[in-house]
Amino acid sequence: MADVERCGWVPLSDPIYVEYHDREWGVPVHDDRRHFEFLVLEGAQAGLSWKTVLYKRENYRKAFLGFDPEKVARFTDANVQELMKDSGIIRNGLKIRSVIQNAASFLAVRDEFGSFDEYVWRFMGNRTLVNGWHNISQVPARTAESDAMSRDLIKRGFRFVGSTICYSHMQATGLVNDHTTQCFRFRELTRQS
Repeated sequence: MADVERCGWVPLSDPIYVEYHDREWGVPVHDDRRHFEFLVLEGAQAGLSWKTVLYKRENYRKAFLGFDPEKVARFTDANVQELMKDSGIIRNGLKIRSVIQNAASFLAVRDEFGSFDEYVWRFMGNRTLVNGWHNISQVPARTAESDAMSRDLIKRGFRFVGSTICYSHMQATGLVNDHTTQCFRFRELTRQS
């Protein structure tokens, strides 16, 4: 689909980035495992580029057992030591340990609310916020909603969930539609919401 307009942040020469933008970014997610996947990946991204994480995504999927929070919550120090040797992921001990802690916290949220999906969509009034930005310079790094989500996640024991990471999660999982208005995905996803 070379003849369509996309968001200005998409490097058109990078097929992995284009595929991610065209098929995933901003599509409403209602699957708990997908939410957990994006929490893991966005936490891993902290201080790094999304490209670094996107190119390691399959390795993360293997290392964290298909992003199954029940399995990941049972990881031990031995698992952490093995993961620290895995060059396919970002070998940062704090980030690796946060995935395990976040898995346990994720399960607690799921138990309380019935699903993580039910919990997270509450921050947006259970519907996608369609923003209608004209260019990427207008897109915020955080919002009042991501601030609230971050505060609540931290209170519940999550780590690497600052407001900017939470807003990235909202964008990736379709809680907000931050495709710019000239992007073909803006129109497609706006029709679906």
